[in-house]
Amino acid sequence: MTTWFHLAIPVDDLEAARSFYGGVLGLEEGRSDKEWVDWNFYGHQLVTHAVDRAPGVGARNPVDGHDVPVPHFGLLLSIPDFHALASRLREADITFVIEPYLRFEGLAGEQWTMFLLDPAGNALEFKAFRDESQVFAR
Repeated sequence: MTTWFHLAIPVDDLEAARSFYGGVLGLEEGRSDKEWVDWNFYGHQLVTHAVDRAPGVGARNPVDGHDVPVPHFGLLLSIPDFHALASRLREADITFVIEPYLRFEGLAGEQWTMFLLDPAGNALEFKAFRDESQVFAR
């Protein structure tokens, strides 16, 4: 059996979610109803569910000199895909919570990372490891 990741997140405006996830991120829209939309999130299922008020970022946690928004979700990408997405986000004038940068350079787990918010305030992180075998390295 193949394993996929499934995540359901709250959004307070489905049309804004469509513009962001479909337009800015370029994700393929799957099934939908008046209260939710399925997205092909790089081969995984992301569902945006309409709610009256999205909770947004709850807290911040210091990591490598930056305040990381919590909670957050995202994906591990290849380095070329990471930089292509970063370029796409810049071209769309997306404001980054944490600009794309190389974290833990020269250490176990060296990675490119960036954080941003969707229109409902859900925090997303995208990463790319120099060496994918280091994803869980200590």
